[in-house]
Amino acid sequence: MIIQTWNIEEVLLNPKKEELLDGKSVVGIDIGSRQSKAVLLHQDKIYAAITASDVDSQRTAQRLLNRLLKEANIEQGEIAAISGTGYGRVALDFGEIPTKIITEISCHAMGAHYLNPSTRTIIDIGGQDCKAIKIDPKTGHVLEFTMNDKCAAGTGRFLEKTAEMLDYTVEEIGEKALTSTKPLQISSQCVVFAESEIISLKARGEKREDIAAGIHYAVARRVKNLVKRLDLEPDLIFSGGVSHNLGMRKALEETMKTPVIIPEFDTVYCGALGAAIYARNI
Repeated sequence: MIIQTWNIEEVLLNPKKEELLDGKSVVGIDIGSRQSKAVLLHQDKIYAAITASDVDSQRTAQRLLNRLLKEANIEQGEIAAISGTGYGRVALDFGEIPTKIITEISCHAMGAHYLNPSTRTIIDIGGQDCKAIKIDPKTGHVLEFTMNDKCAAGTGRFLEKTAEMLDYTVEEIGEKALTSTKPLQISSQCVVFAESEIISLKARGEKREDIAAGIHYAVARRVKNLVKRLDLEPDLIFSGGVSHNLGMRKALEETMKTPVIIPEFDTVYCGALGAAIYARNI
């Protein structure tokens, strides 16, 4: 499990952040298909934790909560409210603590809104789906969205599978893609056929980093097709588990010809942050 801490004043740029400094301690938990994240807003700090998702969503959530409580040196009874979001959100229950379930699309939007109030578009790439979200910069509410949740193409699982085929770890593949001098064309939008292309490219002796770069650009093109349905508007934020992948960020920026805003706060926690902000209104 990884723990990170930030000062609210330093990483939340929205003027509305002042309402988060009233001493009310709240938690947002984002249970993803591959990884789960949690954010605790306590006093003037943001505490964040990430861990692999368990088959038992409640057990994963409780493990995250316990670690955050230990880091902040407070008891569970001091938490005023908890919001759950993500793949396993429906399973969450914390007894007497008021708990609400919020859609992950709303949570990513609100988290991005507090990180950068001029955000208008969000690309969220998770383990099993990809979303493009347009938000109202005045409120942080979702105006419209589109998503790919029926096919692995354009998701973290696709990149994970590709990494295995190229003998990289999922953490390595993005960095290796950045070293490519000749990104190769991966034409298929289907994971199964793309795997066949990768096998053929390896058999031709193509460099692994060039294949990796080609895969990232193929994913970026898939994402661009989603975003086009919304009419891309800057500022653009990249969230979700794949947001740690620097090769993916570069491919998105070049494919869509729009820079990705990089906040001080780690946007892998964007959904959990938004959930914590929503928890304040429970």
